[in-house]
Amino acid sequence: MVKIQSSETASNARGKDEGRASRRRGAELESALLEAAWEELKAVGYESLTMEGVAERAGTSRTVLYRRWPSRLELVLAALRHRGLVRTGTVPNTGSLREDVLALLRLVSDRVSEVGPQNLSALLSGVFADTGATAAVEDHFMNHNADVMEIILKRAADRGEIRGDISTRIATLPVDLVRHELLLARTPSSKLDIIEIVDAVFLPLVLTQKQA
Repeated sequence: MVKIQSSETASNARGKDEGRASRRRGAELESALLEAAWEELKAVGYESLTMEGVAERAGTSRTVLYRRWPSRLELVLAALRHRGLVRTGTVPNTGSLREDVLALLRLVSDRVSEVGPQNLSALLSGVFADTGATAAVEDHFMNHNADVMEIILKRAADRGEIRGDISTRIATLPVDLVRHELLLARTPSSKLDIIEIVDAVFLPLVLTQKQA
């Protein structure tokens, strides 16, 4: 004999499947899911991270995750944004081009260290293999830092520190070199590396003769 499941039973089953996360709502639920994704990323790394693992850590179901983030990549990017590790936030404004760029690169390096160089390198490698995700990641990992450098250079130009014909390639060079180090060596740039990038490579290309 076939047992017919009542609508009430089915509803109870769905509620049980979603677990304790179903009792959390809105921003509280989303924050808990993103924290679980962050903890899972630290525990197993990006290459081994699965939606199932995040769901288990959060005490919920994959369905709850997929409703908000259609892929692992989007979930991890959201978790990094939630932790404040993708965008740099405030733009350094020390009154000196050299100190502003040093501060920016140190912040980038510190955040790479917190995410984990291996995780971030694997994340970026996975992103570039997924053409559908490239534009989103370029916005978070590249274009934003280019915007920050543009603001820093505009302030330096207003102070008369630099020439007025700085190309985009040169403007983003410091951050590009830090990212290059990450992708090749899978390690954040050291304090000495950052100073060398700024003093030996970047500043000679942009300072006015008077400042140089």
